[in-house]
Amino acid sequence: MGLGSFLKNVGSKIFGGGETAEEQAQKVRDHVAKFGFDVSGLTFTVADDKVTIAGNAKNWEEKNKIYVAAGNVEGIEEVTDNMTVAVQEAEVQVADIVVPMIRFHAVESGDTLSKIAKEAYGDANEYHKIFEANQPMLTSPDKIYPGQVLILP
Repeated sequence: MGLGSFLKNVGSKIFGGGETAEEQAQKVRDHVAKFGFDVSGLTFTVADDKVTIAGNAKNWEEKNKIYVAAGNVEGIEEVTDNMTVAVQEAEVQVADIVVPMIRFHAVESGDTLSKIAKEAYGDANEYHKIFEANQPMLTSPDKIYPGQVLILP
Protein backbone atom coordinates (compact mmCIF):
# COMPACT_ATOMS: atom_id res chain seq x y z
CA MET A 1 0.00 0.00 0.00
CA GLY A 2 1.24 3.47 -0.80
CA LEU A 3 0.06 6.96 -0.09
CA GLY A 4 1.11 9.92 -2.16
CA SER A 5 0.52 13.65 -2.11
CA PHE A 6 -0.27 15.70 -5.19
CA LEU A 7 -1.03 19.39 -5.73
CA LYS A 8 -4.79 19.78 -5.55
CA ASN A 9 -5.11 22.79 -7.84
CA VAL A 10 -3.16 21.49 -10.85
CA GLY A 11 -3.67 18.67 -13.29
CA SER A 12 -6.25 17.48 -15.77
CA LYS A 13 -9.60 19.17 -15.35
CA ILE A 14 -12.11 16.31 -15.33
CA PHE A 15 -14.54 17.45 -12.64
CA GLY A 16 -17.29 19.89 -13.46
CA GLY A 17 -18.43 20.54 -9.91
CA GLY A 18 -21.38 19.08 -8.06
CA GLU A 19 -20.59 15.43 -8.83
CA THR A 20 -21.20 12.78 -6.21
CA ALA A 21 -18.22 10.81 -4.89
CA GLU A 22 -19.29 7.89 -7.10
CA GLU A 23 -19.42 10.11 -10.18
CA GLN A 24 -15.99 11.54 -9.36
CA ALA A 25 -14.60 8.02 -8.94
CA GLN A 26 -16.01 7.06 -12.35
CA LYS A 27 -14.46 10.17 -13.92
CA VAL A 28 -11.04 9.33 -12.45
CA ARG A 29 -11.40 5.73 -13.66
CA ASP A 30 -12.37 6.93 -17.16
CA HIS A 31 -9.47 9.42 -17.15
CA VAL A 32 -6.97 6.66 -16.32
CA ALA A 33 -8.55 4.28 -18.85
CA LYS A 34 -8.24 6.84 -21.69
CA PHE A 35 -4.46 6.27 -21.62
CA GLY A 36 -5.05 2.62 -22.53
CA PHE A 37 -4.44 1.15 -19.07
CA ASP A 38 -6.34 -1.97 -18.06
CA VAL A 39 -8.60 -0.84 -15.21
CA SER A 40 -10.90 -3.87 -15.38
CA GLY A 41 -9.54 -5.35 -12.15
CA LEU A 42 -9.45 -2.05 -10.26
CA THR A 43 -11.88 -0.08 -8.13
CA PHE A 44 -11.64 3.67 -7.68
CA THR A 45 -13.21 5.50 -4.76
CA VAL A 46 -13.13 9.23 -4.07
CA ALA A 47 -13.69 10.90 -0.73
CA ASP A 48 -13.20 14.67 -0.63
CA ASP A 49 -9.87 15.25 -2.39
CA LYS A 50 -8.57 11.70 -1.96
CA VAL A 51 -8.73 8.81 -4.40
CA THR A 52 -8.14 5.20 -3.43
CA ILE A 53 -7.29 2.61 -6.06
CA ALA A 54 -7.62 -1.06 -5.15
CA GLY A 55 -7.43 -4.31 -7.06
CA ASN A 56 -5.05 -6.11 -9.34
CA ALA A 57 -2.99 -4.16 -11.88
CA LYS A 58 -1.64 -5.81 -15.02
CA ASN A 59 2.04 -5.23 -14.18
CA TRP A 60 4.36 -3.01 -12.12
CA GLU A 61 4.90 -0.43 -14.83
CA GLU A 62 1.19 0.03 -15.44
CA LYS A 63 0.49 0.10 -11.69
CA ASN A 64 2.80 3.09 -11.26
CA LYS A 65 1.42 4.91 -14.29
CA ILE A 66 -2.16 4.42 -13.06
CA TYR A 67 -1.14 5.88 -9.70
CA VAL A 68 0.42 8.96 -11.31
CA ALA A 69 -2.43 9.46 -13.81
CA ALA A 70 -5.01 9.40 -10.99
CA GLY A 71 -3.02 11.87 -8.90
CA ASN A 72 -2.42 14.34 -11.72
CA VAL A 73 -6.08 15.40 -11.67
CA GLU A 74 -7.17 18.85 -10.55
CA GLY A 75 -9.04 18.44 -7.27
CA ILE A 76 -7.13 15.34 -6.15
CA GLU A 77 -4.61 15.91 -3.38
CA GLU A 78 -3.91 12.38 -2.22
CA VAL A 79 -3.81 8.91 -3.77
CA THR A 80 -3.90 5.73 -1.74
CA ASP A 81 -2.43 2.86 -3.73
CA ASN A 82 -3.96 -0.44 -2.65
CA MET A 83 -3.13 -2.10 -5.98
CA THR A 84 -1.40 -5.43 -6.25
CA VAL A 85 0.30 -7.11 -9.18
CA ALA A 86 -0.35 -10.79 -9.76
CA VAL A 87 2.63 -13.05 -10.28
CA GLN A 88 2.37 -14.50 -13.77
CA GLU A 89 4.14 -17.80 -13.23
CA ALA A 90 2.77 -20.40 -10.84
CA GLU A 91 6.23 -21.85 -10.09
CA VAL A 92 7.98 -18.60 -9.12
CA GLN A 93 9.74 -18.67 -5.77
CA VAL A 94 9.55 -15.67 -3.45
CA ALA A 95 13.29 -15.05 -3.88
CA ASP A 96 12.73 -14.67 -7.65
CA ILE A 97 10.23 -11.81 -7.34
CA VAL A 98 11.73 -8.42 -8.11
CA VAL A 99 9.79 -5.29 -7.15
CA PRO A 100 11.10 -2.35 -9.15
CA MET A 101 12.05 0.74 -7.15
CA ILE A 102 10.32 3.74 -8.62
CA ARG A 103 11.10 7.36 -7.86
CA PHE A 104 8.73 10.21 -8.43
CA HIS A 105 9.44 13.87 -9.13
CA ALA A 106 7.05 16.79 -8.59
CA VAL A 107 7.65 19.31 -11.38
CA GLU A 108 8.62 22.77 -10.16
CA SER A 109 8.43 26.09 -11.99
CA GLY A 110 11.34 26.28 -14.44
CA ASP A 111 11.77 22.49 -14.69
CA THR A 112 12.30 20.82 -18.04
CA LEU A 113 12.77 17.12 -18.66
CA SER A 114 16.42 17.85 -19.47
CA LYS A 115 16.91 19.67 -16.17
CA ILE A 116 15.23 16.84 -14.24
CA ALA A 117 17.37 14.27 -16.11
CA LYS A 118 20.54 16.21 -15.26
CA GLU A 119 19.59 16.15 -11.55
CA ALA A 120 18.45 12.51 -11.55
CA TYR A 121 21.01 10.89 -13.87
CA GLY A 122 23.80 13.45 -14.25
CA ASP A 123 23.09 13.81 -17.99
CA ALA A 124 20.50 16.19 -19.47
CA ASN A 125 20.38 14.08 -22.65
CA GLU A 126 18.74 11.27 -20.67
CA TYR A 127 15.44 13.22 -20.65
CA HIS A 128 13.97 10.67 -23.10
CA LYS A 129 13.98 8.04 -20.30
CA ILE A 130 11.64 10.21 -18.26
CA PHE A 131 9.50 11.00 -21.29
CA GLU A 132 9.15 7.32 -22.23
CA ALA A 133 8.40 6.28 -18.63
CA ASN A 134 5.52 8.76 -18.51
CA GLN A 135 3.90 7.93 -21.82
CA PRO A 136 1.07 8.02 -22.74
CA MET A 137 0.32 10.68 -20.09
CA LEU A 138 2.97 12.96 -21.67
CA THR A 139 2.39 13.76 -25.31
CA SER A 140 5.51 15.91 -25.73
CA PRO A 141 8.74 16.37 -23.75
CA ASP A 142 7.92 20.10 -23.67
CA LYS A 143 4.47 19.72 -22.11
CA ILE A 144 5.00 19.46 -18.38
CA TYR A 145 3.59 21.77 -15.73
CA PRO A 146 4.43 22.73 -12.13
CA GLY A 147 2.88 20.34 -9.65
CA GLN A 148 2.72 17.45 -12.10
CA VAL A 149 4.17 14.23 -10.70
CA LEU A 150 6.44 12.26 -13.02
CA ILE A 151 7.86 8.75 -12.80
CA LEU A 152 11.66 8.62 -12.78
CA PRO A 153 12.76 5.16 -13.96
